[in-house]
Amino acid sequence: MMQISDSYNQKNSLFNAMNRFIGAVNNMDQTVMVPSLLRDVPLDENGDVKAPRPANDTTPAAAAHCTTCFHQDADMYSSYVLLKSIRNDIEWGVLQGDGRGKDRAGVTEVSRVEAEEDDLEKQFRYHLNGLHTVLSKLTHKANMLTNRYKEEIGCGN
Repeated sequence: MMQISDSYNQKNSLFNAMNRFIGAVNNMDQTVMVPSLLRDVPLDENGDVKAPRPANDTTPAAAAHCTTCFHQDADMYSSYVLLKSIRNDIEWGVLQGDGRGKDRAGVTEVSRVEAEEDDLEKQFRYHLNGLHTVLSKLTHKANMLTNRYKEEIGCGN
């Protein structure tokens, strides 16, 4: 009985979630031979490919159709680059020289003060759960992008 419980807990461990994400991104990276083909292929909220909005179409229906065009990952190419960047950050750590460390300096000091005042175990569990959720979503996104690329180039599963 203990072995079943342990394997379930291992399956849901952060380490395994990171390995699943890294594996999905590695698979995506090996599958996508021409990343430039991903440019201008937008994704909707569900991760489905949708047709690009014509530049001269300013109707409200067209604007509603293209709500994700203004998001950071509006097309498959930017999602591809983002997923690879996150994978590199997980594998190699976040470099302080890339500018992101400076933006977080103020947040780190505030977090340090809060950590002394609040229950550290509660904060740890909250952030661990959030990280696990985000990694699961990113893994799904990498797998979806890989499958979409295969469809785009005509190479089915």
